[in-house]
Amino acid sequence: MRRRAAAIPLVSSDVLICFGVAAVVAGVAFAASGGTQLARTTYTEIALMLGGAALVAVALLAPRAGARRLNGGWTLVGFAGLTALTALSITWSLAPADSWVEANRLFGYLGAFAGALALAHLAPERWPSVLGGVALGCVAVTIWALTTKVFPGALSPDETFARLRAPYDYWNAVGLMSALGIAPLLWLAAKRSGNQALNALAYPGLGLSIVCLLLTYSRGALLALTVGLVFWFAAVPLRLRGCTALLVSSLAAGLAVAWAFAREGLTTDELPLSLRVDAGHELGLGLVLMTAVLLCVGLAIGFTAANRAPSVQVRRRVGAALISLLILAPVAGVIVLSTKTGGIGGQVSDGWRLVIDPRASTPSNSPERLTAASSVRSRYWREAIDVWQANEAVGAGAGSFPVARTRYRSGALEVRQAHGYVVETLAGLGLVGFLVTLALLAVWLASAARATGLRRADRHLPMDAERVGLLTFTTAVVVFGVHSLVDWTWLIPGTAVVGLLCAAWVVGRGPLRARIDRAGTQAAVAVRPSRARFRPTLPQRSSAPRLVAAAAVLVLALAGSWAAFQPLRAVHAGDAAFERLDAGAPDAALDIAGIAIRRNPLSVEPLFDLAAIQGATGNTAGAARTYERAVELQPANSETWRRLGTYRALDLRQPRAALGPLRAAYYLDPRSAEVETALLLLQRQLAAAPTP
Repeated sequence: MRRRAAAIPLVSSDVLICFGVAAVVAGVAFAASGGTQLARTTYTEIALMLGGAALVAVALLAPRAGARRLNGGWTLVGFAGLTALTALSITWSLAPADSWVEANRLFGYLGAFAGALALAHLAPERWPSVLGGVALGCVAVTIWALTTKVFPGALSPDETFARLRAPYDYWNAVGLMSALGIAPLLWLAAKRSGNQALNALAYPGLGLSIVCLLLTYSRGALLALTVGLVFWFAAVPLRLRGCTALLVSSLAAGLAVAWAFAREGLTTDELPLSLRVDAGHELGLGLVLMTAVLLCVGLAIGFTAANRAPSVQVRRRVGAALISLLILAPVAGVIVLSTKTGGIGGQVSDGWRLVIDPRASTPSNSPERLTAASSVRSRYWREAIDVWQANEAVGAGAGSFPVARTRYRSGALEVRQAHGYVVETLAGLGLVGFLVTLALLAVWLASAARATGLRRADRHLPMDAERVGLLTFTTAVVVFGVHSLVDWTWLIPGTAVVGLLCAAWVVGRGPLRARIDRAGTQAAVAVRPSRARFRPTLPQRSSAPRLVAAAAVLVLALAGSWAAFQPLRAVHAGDAAFERLDAGAPDAALDIAGIAIRRNPLSVEPLFDLAAIQGATGNTAGAARTYERAVELQPANSETWRRLGTYRALDLRQPRAALGPLRAAYYLDPRSAEVETALLLLQRQLAAAPTP
């Protein structure tokens, strides 16, 4: 008798999708970091473009997905329009090289959005795996951030700030990442189906996320999370389970955070590493204890609820109590404000003044920051408005804010973003970009309302499991959108990809009414006896157009990836040019510097490199002409004028010829310490020069 071969258990597609989504979420976060390093951001954008194009190509070739209506298509068109406008702004930008970088970022985001949309068409029934993957990815980033605090000697020995900021190098992005994972974790803890042991993992996940958020001292993330939770509890009927999970996890996390805030080694900047190590190890023990307790509590609550489900009357009472708390919370706030100095009007007026006053003091970098109203964002918002008013129609060009703001800034601090999507868009793309964004938002909101049943005509439709899941996806989008209004996390790929994935999945599922009707039809067909012979379903359209469309998508992705790679290739060529110069090969250095200019003809950095190499080889006249080319390329950039003036004054010994460029640099950036120093040195040269 022949033995049967032992069956090898295969990993289910649900597990693969869950871990795949988590890997993408966490991978983008770690790979791109804060989105400010060109190399890491470029490789991430290329991966998003190619990965998204591959999913779109598969969806186009799949008969099942191809025969279905393209849900979310208008949103994709709107996103493509915003991306095209960003790329087009290169033609009028004050900093065309930066606009090119921003266009590459938008093309990467477009690839991520299109890929998520395609996945929703390819595997629509796998939404629990996708939502679980989002939760897992966010928790993975949260755990890493906390681990850098627990083991500073091994993971962050040079860290000077007490606020958590790994892996983004920006604390508000870490806080947002924790906030984005809380709604999916609430869904996991509150859902009635599935493995209760697996669902119980949401409790420690919630606790760790809350601890991480509070240790970033991020007020914007707290605000966004609050708005998201209000939406989730108002829209999702799992209020009793969700409230239980949130309250229990918040209580445990609150105790851990209160203990951490009382430790100088965890809340004070620029401490010796030895103090940080001791405090970090203590924090680690506390987090392990909190995780174990929350896991046990989650298991107990889950199995108890499964065996003794609360009655409908109890659930209604809890829902009414939560709504009452939401209503009474503002009332309590009003009562508290009325007891303060100046009453309600005075307190509101003072708080609003601190928020919008550009001269407001910077809040302390300590836990007290969570209760402070002042912020430096109003300075950047004011500068962005000034940049927009200089060219209201189309702005100064996407990504040009760092160059355009120097004319209007009130301090010497270097800032690359306007800290808010709306003001950043107005400064970069003007009213045209703002209206395109509003149109994109309106299309997405209309599609999301149909998909989640939030329209008045659809509210009577059944609240099935997928509808709850889509509302949870929407909650993550709400959290990301609110936070993007008060910060620049839209420009950080790690946080933006989560928002884009959730937004694409919501609109990709199509109207709720159509899904319910389709499910009813499929159920009726399944139970109805049929005598017809089975025939495979063939696509209605020819496969040739699909092949052409899929090939076109892949070609566009390859072209976009190659274009996105050019600025980085130019940087690599510039580095290679200086290596050749140091090796004693000046001719090769000059040739490679020319290659860098051809790879990125919009940037002044390759021109600066070429001028430096020309000056080092004795070609001072050629170096001067190269600096003049940089001025012609970016005449609104004070740095090009400063470099030209400094070269004429110091290298060519032509102080009078340097006066004009340095005056232009001072006009464009009167707060620059480098420009002031150059003018001071020039004045000394002019005073020492003989009178002609």
